[in-house]
Amino acid sequence: MPNESRRVPTTGAQTLMFIATGLAMLGNYYVYDCIAPVAELLTRQLGFSDTQLGSLNAIYSLPNVFLVLVGGMLVDHFGARLVVFWTTAICLAGAVITQFGSQFPVMLLGRFLFGVGSETLSVAILVALAQWFLGRWFALFMALNISVSRLGSYLADRSPSFARSLYEQGWQPALGLATAFAVLSLVGAAVYWYYDRREERRGTLAIAPPSERIDWHNLLRFRAAYWYIVAVCVTFYAVIFPFRSTFAIKYFQQAHGLSREDASTINSYVFAAAVFATPLFGLIVDRFGRHALLLASGSVLLPLSFLFLASGNSSLWVSTVLLGVSFSLVPAVLWPSVARHVKGDQLGTAYGLMTMLQNAGLTVANVFVGYLNDRGGASADHAQGYAAMLWFFGLLSLAGFLFSALLLRHERVRRA
Repeated sequence: MPNESRRVPTTGAQTLMFIATGLAMLGNYYVYDCIAPVAELLTRQLGFSDTQLGSLNAIYSLPNVFLVLVGGMLVDHFGARLVVFWTTAICLAGAVITQFGSQFPVMLLGRFLFGVGSETLSVAILVALAQWFLGRWFALFMALNISVSRLGSYLADRSPSFARSLYEQGWQPALGLATAFAVLSLVGAAVYWYYDRREERRGTLAIAPPSERIDWHNLLRFRAAYWYIVAVCVTFYAVIFPFRSTFAIKYFQQAHGLSREDASTINSYVFAAAVFATPLFGLIVDRFGRHALLLASGSVLLPLSFLFLASGNSSLWVSTVLLGVSFSLVPAVLWPSVARHVKGDQLGTAYGLMTMLQNAGLTVANVFVGYLNDRGGASADHAQGYAAMLWFFGLLSLAGFLFSALLLRHERVRRA
């Protein structure tokens, strides 16, 4: 816990910094989630298979299996400010290539480039928030940032409704809207750059200046609790993003007979819930602690949601509510928990390693689920082909709950 008597940035500077990093993440999340709303268009207009659709998000994660750990170390070495700006620029380049690529390999290249920048951007902003807000309300401000990020996902899912004219023109104009959000992300990064440089000169940031060298030995110093958190992270996100950001809208259209607008709307409510509920859960974490218990409580809802989907006997709203609560609670606890178990000058490395493994899970899950759907012949004429996907996500989310239970047991043993 930092010394409460230290100098801190003014309230005005903190507000502008928070808005700037929020815009950077909002635009970033919109671009990531822009594939699901155009998935059916890509299949109908360009003939993409589900394996190819899954690959467009899997290729996003692939470079981060290798690069995001290095990116985290670069944050520790060069500072969050520099990394945030240049990674948003890389993300913009990836969005432009994806929009103007009419061939699958070109779109794949654009998503790959976007992935190179995107996850390292997320790590850098996590460290930036720790530098600006580490202390009593750290979990709240991190949760608020996550909330703004989810707003980007929500807007992506609602875009077939508020930008219907673009979707009526085809997949390419719809992806042009994603490019516009990438520009917004770069603007936010530039504003953050200005205020962070000013406050660094004033000596008001919480964490010491970046280390003089990259230390790979940091990887061997993380405690068991950190690794349980990583395991929850990998399993949780390998379920929630491949389902909600790649296959859910198409699944709702073909397995439940919804229109694109209705399918996008029901999918968006998971993100809408997170926009409002994540800060509330962050406030609860700051006020009461109990990180492991809250993490286990949120994790158990995810396998239950897929159990209801697989049964086929309940309304889509039941699984949507369960997913929405889980998606609001787990991230609000998960990311701030890392700072409880890792030293400040190792946060970039810790978040980078965690995000690296998270992206390994995302890569495998996206491709594997696409393969399951293609092998099962999943389509509007054969909705049963989606059953393997639902059971895979259900079992993987159950594993995430078991890891959260192990973390809870670990912390209770330590307190005993």
